[in-house]
Amino acid sequence: MLPENEIGQNIKRMRKTKKLTLEYVAEKSGFSKGYLSKLENSDKAPPVSTLVNIASALNVSVSEILGETMDVAPSLSLVKKNERPVMALDGTRFGYSYEPLAYNFPSKRMHPYILTIPKDIEKIPLFEHKGEEIFMVQEGKVNFFHGNKEYELEEGDCIYFDASFPHRGFAVDCDEAKCLIVIYKP
Repeated sequence: MLPENEIGQNIKRMRKTKKLTLEYVAEKSGFSKGYLSKLENSDKAPPVSTLVNIASALNVSVSEILGETMDVAPSLSLVKKNERPVMALDGTRFGYSYEPLAYNFPSKRMHPYILTIPKDIEKIPLFEHKGEEIFMVQEGKVNFFHGNKEYELEEGDCIYFDASFPHRGFAVDCDEAKCLIVIYKP
């Protein structure tokens, strides 16, 4: 178990590892952003009832916040459907939402997400980054652009591509499309 003066730091580390903002944790926990900031920088541990709400917002156990878990890296990640937080990645400002499928697996090389693309996004930029990507449509239809080519993808269609080429997708003929994406970053 961590000493009391390290619990706030552990909360901050967990939040940053999961790429969650103070605003997100505040909204999910019911505490103010200012209170959470003070807590993360404090030498005093908050009450257990506070830790329960923060653990829920971070999608971890109170035991993990208190440092009562083993230091052995897991060989498996299980994330239940209702445990997936919506993440703030580059695409969210354009209307996309991402749900991480293995956020609790440290040092991963593949980053799997459920991507939701709403209909009627006004402007979607081209994305490009190092690595490779798998994109599989689970619900809806997507017009997918890779380089200078366009592909019409329906439920069950899957593409694997070099992500260093400009790419983007639009939901078509549906309110939103849900896709499984796996990003590999070398």
